[in-house]
Amino acid sequence: MEGNRSTRRTFVTGAAAAGGALALGGTVSTGRAEAASRAGLRSGAAGPTVAVLGGGVAGLTAAHELAERGFAVTVHEKKALGGKARSMDVPGSATGGRKPLPGEHGFRFIPGFYLNLPDTLRRIPYPGNANGCHDNLVASTELLFARTGREDIRLPFATLGTPPGPMTPDELVRMIRGLLITACRLPVHEALYFANRVLVFLTSCEQRRLERWERTPWWEFIRAERMSPEYQRLLAIGITRNIVATKAEVASTRTVANCFEAFLFNLLGRGSDGEPDRVLNAPTNEAWIDPWVRHLRGLGVRFEVGSAVVDLPYADGRVSGAVLQDPDGTRRTVTADHYVCAMPVEHARRTWGPALRAADPALSRADALETDWMTGIQFYLTEPTPVIHGHVNHLDSPWALTSVGQAQYWKGRDIPAEYGDGRVRECFSVDISEWDRPGTLYGKTAKQCTRDEVAREVWAQLKAALNDTGRTVLRDGALHSWFLDPAVDGLGTPEPRNDEQLLIHPTGTWFDRPASRTKVPNLFLAGDYVAVDIDLATMEGANASGRQAVNALLDEVGSTAPRCEVKPLYRAPEFEDLKRHDAFRHRLGLPNVFDLG
Repeated sequence: MEGNRSTRRTFVTGAAAAGGALALGGTVSTGRAEAASRAGLRSGAAGPTVAVLGGGVAGLTAAHELAERGFAVTVHEKKALGGKARSMDVPGSATGGRKPLPGEHGFRFIPGFYLNLPDTLRRIPYPGNANGCHDNLVASTELLFARTGREDIRLPFATLGTPPGPMTPDELVRMIRGLLITACRLPVHEALYFANRVLVFLTSCEQRRLERWERTPWWEFIRAERMSPEYQRLLAIGITRNIVATKAEVASTRTVANCFEAFLFNLLGRGSDGEPDRVLNAPTNEAWIDPWVRHLRGLGVRFEVGSAVVDLPYADGRVSGAVLQDPDGTRRTVTADHYVCAMPVEHARRTWGPALRAADPALSRADALETDWMTGIQFYLTEPTPVIHGHVNHLDSPWALTSVGQAQYWKGRDIPAEYGDGRVRECFSVDISEWDRPGTLYGKTAKQCTRDEVAREVWAQLKAALNDTGRTVLRDGALHSWFLDPAVDGLGTPEPRNDEQLLIHPTGTWFDRPASRTKVPNLFLAGDYVAVDIDLATMEGANASGRQAVNALLDEVGSTAPRCEVKPLYRAPEFEDLKRHDAFRHRLGLPNVFDLG
């Protein structure tokens, strides 16, 4: 799947130069013959057109790669460009010529084991940055596990450095065991057992990972039912529910452990783009999405925002158009040579009618994919509130909260001078991952609460976790206002709705993920639900799928243009021999050699 690195760089440099000339008002020929040439098609052919359906990370990535290769691209987006990655203006929050307060679907988290998204960030020009938007990433230095009614666990959070020489299984076990005993205060036998389970996965062959661990819940794999509540809370619930909005009792071990493996070696400085925990140094649209859209416009990409894709008619063996519905209910059809369906799965599959599904039965399997709620709420404070320089996992919160104080990362920005009414000094950003468990303030689930009640409940749970160690971290008197993602609606009614849900990963769902290339020759899929290496609902997965969809399109049309590089997650080379040995044992029906049961 990896392309020729030098060829790709030469190609991208030329495309970037063309984009720069456009941005400076220069003249760059966009004739059909030249477009066909850049797309790698025969001389004199018409420049191929592509409709990208969805303007989130997957759609914008596909548009970026296609435009660099000479395709005429139009992106159709229902709401706002950037999808769940965008930031939003808080309505009515700006006075005195300032910008509106920034709200987020969820705070940004771009770990160092992401490899594809950072490459795209480097290719988005940003004034004063040698490496484009990538230079807007700022590393966190700490991580806090906030415990309610007990001592918090505060960890330094940075690359530990590459260990000298190849790592042996024994060294890996001792390292993990020492970290869990020293930093997380787990009993020795539990720390040792978890370290052994990590070793089992790292030395498992790909066949065992797919055939066994994909069908094994994380809770079962790490034997959480036999362990202490601390082990369960930290290593089962904390890793799954609080981070990826799924439950340890059903989450696929393959999905969870794949990312745990990449994250672990990121900590060791292996195969990474940067530090393990990074955020943006400004609201997301300012630091990333708006510059990206400007750059794509310079490459010739057109954007149509405000109409929803409701159907993909199928005729004569191809998608014949995309039916859009305007806000007033009017329907119209747009046509292109090719279509990249880059909407979230819960929206995309509604557009796949019976004829299209009959043409490619894999589309129907995507109906089994599940989504859940993981939604952001921001609290705006009138005083700086540096809880820690990093993310906080509120392990004991009923609603599985994670949070971060964002303003501390906004380099060179004076919040009172730039945003809101001049009084806000901090944007405390929170993700709510559990919407079906009763809270502590009202005894109701988040879905049963009104929006005001959700805000008060979350604030109470934050204070319970942060104000219980002898100091007042969050003060009621400092709370200026709050903003809950408007994608959530109908709260407190019998029909709560969330228009922007998160794909979750119960056991066995990998087999329901479609490929980017469908059996319909002009339809390609992109999105974090498509089968990609990272196998987790992330911006990295969305970016990789967009690249993968473009490669599939290039293959379909026989283009000679360079393929997009799709970088896999890092795998430690010193474990490859053990994985080959495990493949032999797996074929014989034997367990992994390190598996103690």
